[in-house]
Amino acid sequence: MYIEPAANHTPKNTILFVATFAAFLTPFLGSAVNLALPSIGKDLHASALSLGWVISSFMLSSAIFLLPLGRIADIIGRKKIFSAGILLFTISTFLILFSHSITSLIVLRIIQGISSAMIYGTSLAIITSVFETGERGRAMGINITATYLGLSTGPVIGGLLTHYFGWRSIFAFLLPFGIFSLVLIKTKIKSEWADSAGEKADLKGSVIYGISLASFMYGFSKLPSTVGWILIGAGFIMALLFLLVEEKVSNPVFDVRMFLRNRVFAFSGMAALINYAATSATGFFMSLYLQYLKGLDARTAGLIMISQPLAMTLLSPVAGRLSDRKNPGVIASTGMAIIAAGLILLCFINAETPDYLIVLLLLLMGTGFGLFSSPNSNAIMSSVERKYLGVASGIVGTMRMVGQMLSMGIAMMLISLYLDKKSITPETYPGLIAAMRTGFIIFSILSVIGIFASLARNGRLKTNK
Repeated sequence: MYIEPAANHTPKNTILFVATFAAFLTPFLGSAVNLALPSIGKDLHASALSLGWVISSFMLSSAIFLLPLGRIADIIGRKKIFSAGILLFTISTFLILFSHSITSLIVLRIIQGISSAMIYGTSLAIITSVFETGERGRAMGINITATYLGLSTGPVIGGLLTHYFGWRSIFAFLLPFGIFSLVLIKTKIKSEWADSAGEKADLKGSVIYGISLASFMYGFSKLPSTVGWILIGAGFIMALLFLLVEEKVSNPVFDVRMFLRNRVFAFSGMAALINYAATSATGFFMSLYLQYLKGLDARTAGLIMISQPLAMTLLSPVAGRLSDRKNPGVIASTGMAIIAAGLILLCFINAETPDYLIVLLLLLMGTGFGLFSSPNSNAIMSSVERKYLGVASGIVGTMRMVGQMLSMGIAMMLISLYLDKKSITPETYPGLIAAMRTGFIIFSILSVIGIFASLARNGRLKTNK
């Protein structure tokens, strides 16, 4: 049954506030955990590869569940999935306080990743359901600003909490925010969105999709062994099978036809995937670089790393408003070019690079990311019909999470190649710097390719009024 959009029942700004507040939570945690990795490794006696899985397990589970949950949200209601995600996030965050092994921490990070998929698979769709063309870019800019604000405050607050109270205090800090989000949803949002009510979920496609991503990601961590290549090959085969299956399903979890028939949607999604693949692991590498190679404590490293997301936070709402008046593709392409310049320059840093230069390079990348993200999301969400908003929102999130997963997969592959399963010690520092430099070279190449993917879309958008 079709459920009327809530725009007539719930004030727009209230919905934006609730969605934006929730958008702050998981990015904050992700950036804060990056700063806490050395502390986690010391406390739980974890190798560099295991520390990589603390980040990657979250990304992998998010990527696997984003599309299926976005589709389910279209069918049973986006508010239901959104609020359930906040609840699961809060519970898993609480349980991490009692985690005393790297294995239990990784398992709970997987659960957090699922909850993140429930949040991000619906939040953009809810905003798009409520805000019309002409005001949607501003709303998305504000929402994405909250994401960047989480990324900005994560290194500082996370660094301070880790320095003074230990890494578990990061998760304790978030509990009141999760509870407050649940109260806001319960008391402020009274209506529901389910534009595809009555349709069936694509269980077969969801399972094949999940197996493909899991196989691909785990294979990356096993390279250069034969098992790693076999798993990556299996991931590609399952991905091809997934595309074939989705073409024949009446209500697919991933509508291949949206990519084939919609140029703006296809190239905007591709640009997002490449962008996140080229940038996401920089935080992982920079955290290890600043605390191990530069010898900084978590507090000081956090103050340096805040420069990138701070630039994102300041520029994202401006770029979002600008994308309501100008072609979003042009703005996003400019941002991608600036990111590429920053990554190329990062290839040349070493243990003697001055801190101020690191800050300038991170500010440069943050500027590019701020110009890219809001306009690109606006381009995607404005190019599809209203009934597919949940799927499109899930695809936006999936492009982000798969890109982040690929980025961390490359980072973990390089860590495995240069450090094997060793802990990070002064003896393995040369391997760490070699892995980092190789990673930045690969990311630079990807970002240059991303410029062309972003420029490939042309013309004004076909909007979903």
